[in-house]
Amino acid sequence: MERIRPAAVAGTFYPRDPRQLRAEIEDLLDAVVPPEPCLGHPKALVVPHAGYIYSGPVAAAAYDTLAPARGIVKRVVLLGPVHRVPVRGLALPGADAFDTPLGRIRIDRDAVELLAGLRQVVRSDPAHAMEHSLEVQLPFLQNVLGDFALVPLAVGNASVDEVAQVIERLWGASETLIVLSTDLSHYHSYEEARRTDAQTLARIASCATDLAHEEACGATPLNGFLQVAGARGLSIRQLAANNSGDTAGGKERVVGYSAFAAEEPERMISPAQAGATLIAIARAAIAQQLGMAHAAAPAGDAWLRQAGATFVTLMKEGHLRGCIGSLQAVRPLGEDAAANAVAAAFADPRFPKLSAEEWPRCTVELSMLSAPKTIRFAEEADLLASIEPGLDGLILEHEGKRATFLPQVWESLPDRERFLLELKHKAGITPEIPLRRCKVRRYRVAKWKEERLH
Repeated sequence: MERIRPAAVAGTFYPRDPRQLRAEIEDLLDAVVPPEPCLGHPKALVVPHAGYIYSGPVAAAAYDTLAPARGIVKRVVLLGPVHRVPVRGLALPGADAFDTPLGRIRIDRDAVELLAGLRQVVRSDPAHAMEHSLEVQLPFLQNVLGDFALVPLAVGNASVDEVAQVIERLWGASETLIVLSTDLSHYHSYEEARRTDAQTLARIASCATDLAHEEACGATPLNGFLQVAGARGLSIRQLAANNSGDTAGGKERVVGYSAFAAEEPERMISPAQAGATLIAIARAAIAQQLGMAHAAAPAGDAWLRQAGATFVTLMKEGHLRGCIGSLQAVRPLGEDAAANAVAAAFADPRFPKLSAEEWPRCTVELSMLSAPKTIRFAEEADLLASIEPGLDGLILEHEGKRATFLPQVWESLPDRERFLLELKHKAGITPEIPLRRCKVRRYRVAKWKEERLH
């Protein structure tokens, strides 16, 4: 019979009701400031593990970076400190799966077999039974990744080398994500915690391996990971940091939180390389549709399989010839670029279908979008103040009507009020409708264009 570890802290650290839980996670992710569009996904995350009302915004900043990993990451190695039951070493559960209100996550038995023979790896159901440092990460992971298998390790008394050895055994490739669960300092005053945690944040970013538990309660698994990260030359990037005094707690005794992403340099794609590849894919798709000879479209790289949203713009001798795109990442990035290129050439209702004779005089511009995030505002003045001209692409919605302007449109409409008025017009929203009755979302883009005709 299958052995299940039930959700132990649902209803205390996070909502028990599945609909409420999913809504809270999606609200937290939606509140993350739009980052630049991401090529690839982090190899590892450092995340906090308090109740969502305290550390949820910081955790969301980390999990938001995993949107491109959906369908690619199939294994999550999750390490967190034990809070209730002492353990010598790193404890696996005896369970076959973990339950959360969002569903069941199977234990990755193939990965567990990779740890056979390591004396520091033990089994302890009591260590996992009430441990929240691992459990609170699971609903976030389910939301952003969908289906995956889990290797949960509750870490007790272990050396840096012992933790590092386990992480190395489980390292894998792009299908494996490593998550380190830790809070920062505990129960200092607000200002003292800020000073202490600032030093800890710098030490994490520099891959220090001698963090104390007074600095980070998950210091034992974190030190082991940072040893591996330093040896492998990972890039450690701070995503967010605050403390409970910034969220739902008082400022007399606070707990600190941080989020980091760790990336493998050899798997990071340069923007120039990505742009050249995506434009080549777009051109190949159009040429194929025209029945013209062309080079085979590049394929196979993991970053092209990540979910992505693109806009493809065709220019003919300096004038717009077609522009079609996606606002949400719902298919692999390479497929999205190809499909939108074909649509821009042959399905933009403003233009006739592109002809073979026109094609040599056309150039391709391509934008990759970050996930749109809702702008929360009370009055129009608040909205205008929050918009960043030149950087923010905007989506405006009201009663089923919707339109977007890419950030490039700021070049011709630099005034915020005029920009929004023209966006209303594009969406078919009458000028009299106040903006406070509209939903406004923003995104950022990475953009590339051909410099010369082919």
